[in-house]
Amino acid sequence: MRTSLTFADVACVRGGRLLFEDIGFALGPGDAALVSGPNGAGKSSLIRIAAGLLAPAAGRVAGEGARALLAESAALDPELGVAAALRFWARIDGRAEAVMPALEAVGLGELAQVPVRLLSTGQRRRAALARVVASGAPVWLLDEPANGLDAASVRMLEDLIAGHRREGGIALVATHLPIALPDAVAVTL
Repeated sequence: MRTSLTFADVACVRGGRLLFEDIGFALGPGDAALVSGPNGAGKSSLIRIAAGLLAPAAGRVAGEGARALLAESAALDPELGVAAALRFWARIDGRAEAVMPALEAVGLGELAQVPVRLLSTGQRRRAALARVVASGAPVWLLDEPANGLDAASVRMLEDLIAGHRREGGIALVATHLPIALPDAVAVTL
């Protein structure tokens, strides 16, 4: 799988304020970067730049391979069952068959028919992670993926990222919570 993600001298300005500048790293198959920093430092903005949702104020972002984003909002229809809500996005990716395996991978297989609105905070976060898993994208952009997760779910998250990397995928993870990402590039804002 040809996949890469490169930031070259990237800067971000939001609301007329410089959040960060001169950020550079290069990730290839199996690599990860762990973005850390205090609240308001620009972690989420960096992820949004990587996703192409926000233009950098300076520098360049390049890469190969589809990108899947885990953001604050899961963007899942609250009235649909979890599987149906995920299937909406999976069909766009041409991967409807990947929904149930993704739900099983995040421990939500038994809740496939439960409306999204009835899920707990941690379950909604795991459903959002299932969306990333089901996408089949080689580049995962994870913004605060451990928010709302208990210790067992954080270990599951770490295992999923490790498996993704073993298969040649890339993970760019922004977090203020501890997440084990062996050999990850440290990006401190």
